[in-house]
Amino acid sequence: MLLKRYRQILLDLVALFASFVRQPLECFRLLRGLPEMLAGSLRARDWTPARAQESSTPPTAQPNSQTSSNPLAVYFQSHTEGRGIWKLEHYLDIYHRHFAKFIGKEIHIVEIGVFSGGSLEMWKNYFGSKCQVYGVDINEACKAYAGDGIKIFIGDQADRGFWRRFKEEVPQVDILIDDGGHLPEQQIVTLEEMLPHLRSGGVYLCEDVVAVFNRFPAYVYGLGRQLNAFAYQPSELSVESTPFQRAIQSVHLYPYVTVIEKSASPIEHLRLPMQGTEWRPLADAGTPEITLSARS
Repeated sequence: MLLKRYRQILLDLVALFASFVRQPLECFRLLRGLPEMLAGSLRARDWTPARAQESSTPPTAQPNSQTSSNPLAVYFQSHTEGRGIWKLEHYLDIYHRHFAKFIGKEIHIVEIGVFSGGSLEMWKNYFGSKCQVYGVDINEACKAYAGDGIKIFIGDQADRGFWRRFKEEVPQVDILIDDGGHLPEQQIVTLEEMLPHLRSGGVYLCEDVVAVFNRFPAYVYGLGRQLNAFAYQPSELSVESTPFQRAIQSVHLYPYVTVIEKSASPIEHLRLPMQGTEWRPLADAGTPEITLSARS
């Protein structure tokens, strides 16, 4: 066990050195933010709510996933017989928040990790008869869960060749749920192969992203940084968006869940129009590093 740990440390050091060789400038930029990242991590780890934030409302009076406003919660709680569904309860609200816009529409949804097949039926019930569900699992026995509107693919989610074959057979995907092997290398390969494949407005959701020192969230944090890329054009009062900003609308982090939403309508320029007629010098407003030229 100890030998395996030392071997992993050595591999990590080699990978770190290789990263500096390939992208030294980007690595130094990341290191500059390390103190703040550490401070934020410690702040969250040692979080103590202020007394004013403490609520006297009984927990039973607060909204939760058991309410009838979430059809997924209703289905899940009433599913006491048949094929098994195993989900953390708070996932149900996250699903509904990001998936509700697809209800009743003709959509294609992929779930990695079929297990006992119950969630495949749940998606069919939730989205409606126009929904096509694709289950992906490494276990051949999961083929038994294929049925009307449900197709099963057997393959390893860490295999890029499998995903290439999958995309040839399934050219349209609106939602991808990764509830598969839960290993960072599996999750990263799946994200890299399938996020670009999702249609505009599509949703990628990865479940069971557990542990603070998980490599997959580190990868996601790297993605999220690029949403803040800033190529300001003073003469146009706009920021020219990057290809990533045009493709990705948002990245959401929840306990054990990562959600990435693709843009329904890519925006070429992120505009910042100046409205009104009375202005202080921008230097007085605390933004001396940005020079704006107001249009007449």
